[in-house]
Amino acid sequence: MKYLVTGGAGYVGSVVAQHLLEAGHEVTVLDNLSTGFRAGVPAGAVFVEGDIRDAAKWLDASYDAVLHFAASSQVGESVVKPEKYWENNVGGTMALIGAMREAGVRRLVFSSTAATYGEPEQIPIVETAQTRPTNPYGATKLAVDHMITGEAAAHGLAAVSLRYFNVAGAYGEFGERHDPESHLIPLVLQVAQGRRDAISVFGDDYPTPDGTCVRDYIHVADLAEAHLLAVKAAQPGEHLICNLGNGTGFSVREVIETVRAVTGHPVPEVVAPRRGGDPAVLVASAATAREKLGWNPSRADLTGIVADAWEFAQKITKEQ
Repeated sequence: MKYLVTGGAGYVGSVVAQHLLEAGHEVTVLDNLSTGFRAGVPAGAVFVEGDIRDAAKWLDASYDAVLHFAASSQVGESVVKPEKYWENNVGGTMALIGAMREAGVRRLVFSSTAATYGEPEQIPIVETAQTRPTNPYGATKLAVDHMITGEAAAHGLAAVSLRYFNVAGAYGEFGERHDPESHLIPLVLQVAQGRRDAISVFGDDYPTPDGTCVRDYIHVADLAEAHLLAVKAAQPGEHLICNLGNGTGFSVREVIETVRAVTGHPVPEVVAPRRGGDPAVLVASAATAREKLGWNPSRADLTGIVADAWEFAQKITKEQ
């Protein structure tokens, strides 16, 4: 099959593109490199440097499906620059879906997020939970989910939205290299490398076993495998929404201790005030993904996730 991967020079998009190539598919990566990296485009993929708003210029019926990762994704930035997020995430996706409709490409897998739920009332979080995003990033992703639902009902789009929880780890040559970095595991690894003095622990008085926030970490390779299954599961006229997580949470302090154990390096920590809007616990129920996609994550061990991320972090540091 032939796939378009938007945002395929970024972290998750690059790993998914590599999985598609390994499965024997044709892959075109579309990325404007605003946050992605040219080195993140897998060998064997056709690369188009451009914006999703311009997809209509070259998207044609030869494509079997689109896997859509291109988005602005920094929660903090979305609060101070909401207009950027509405224009890029919503406006850009609307243009992309329109181009797909015109070209007759009728299969879509969308990179959504657990941020659509906001503050959860029940753990683990299921897809029927109320969606009350606490920031513009989550709100724009939820708006796109609504857009896709309408497109599927009106125009027969076969679509799956995958709501990620905390993606981590690395896959061969592909891993996290965000700039600026905001995710916990790579930040703690930077401390282990001596690139940061200490890791900030934002609140140690939450109602959790060790007082720090608990999050559901999913290996990026497990996530990629879910996307390939989602393409197969998509049905014309239907929009399936699935959470992707391991169903097990790890606290901030558990992550720090795991980094210490994996790297053998000291990781100083500094307790800082809580951040506004940080729920104590965010853990997914992935029962829908297991049932509808046949997805069974096999890399749920935190030590393995951190070890893969550590190997990639060392590689990137040597290249810089």
